Amino acid sequence: MSVVKKAVFPVAGLGTRFLPATKASPKEMLPIVDKPLIQYAAEEAIDAGITELIFVTGRSKRAIEDHFDKAYELEAELEERGKDKILRSLRGILPKEATCIYIRQPEALGLGHAVLCARQVVGEAPFAVILADDLIDAEPSALRQMVSLYEHYHNAIIGVQNVAREETGSYGIVRTRAWDDRLHRLEGIIEKPAPAEAPSTLGVVGRYILTPRIFDLLESLGTGSGGEIQLTDGIAQLLEREQVLAYEFAGKRYDCGSKLGYLEATVEYALRHPELKNEFRAYLKGLSLS
Repeated sequence: MSVVKKAVFPVAGLGTRFLPATKASPKEMLPIVDKPLIQYAAEEAIDAGITELIFVTGRSKRAIEDHFDKAYELEAELEERGKDKILRSLRGILPKEATCIYIRQPEALGLGHAVLCARQVVGEAPFAVILADDLIDAEPSALRQMVSLYEHYHNAIIGVQNVAREETGSYGIVRTRAWDDRLHRLEGIIEKPAPAEAPSTLGVVGRYILTPRIFDLLESLGTGSGGEIQLTDGIAQLLEREQVLAYEFAGKRYDCGSKLGYLEATVEYALRHPELKNEFRAYLKGLSLS
């Protein structure tokens, strides 16, 4: 049975909730303190043993490619100025064994279509999907937890967490049967149901491990919710053909696709930053919040 060595990063979205900040810069390049969201996502993949990072990009996403590329002039300038610490951080963004591949999604036809765009590169291997909007603080990382489960069960796995019932309309919601600690057998999945129609309050978040069978299913799908090819619709068909598991990962998720979630992540990561935490905490204590 193949091990998970490939991860797909769908990064072609427009980031409309952060306009005008994302008019010329990808939302995945928004920084949490001093690292962009996409770097946190890539680091999580590397931590889980991924060696092939597949970015499904769109128009105006060149900054992501540039971020993971070598910046010869900048590195030479830092070296000349003796900025050794910053230089090491730049050179250590990705380990040498990691390979980055960039694929253009020609039209914004949904998450399922973005995953389908990676088919030729993924091939017949199991693969992960990571949404950089979902920043998950966990040790071990959420994806590493899921890869370990895949190596044990050899089933597709989707990351889930409990959400407020009034928020089910913002998530894919699953119907499950208990399986093991934090682990459920998936029995159904529906995209963005109204609270009264939701089969549970377990919402799908941006971590998946999928088998290559998903590609045929996505290719045969018509458009679903929002006129897009929905990954949840493909997973619904996949579970009719093979067992799919839902995993409540251990860790804290920040919804950085929303302004509030992004600000929460920024504040909490700053409070743990080794160079900033003491001064930032003192600053917060001195704020008048009336």
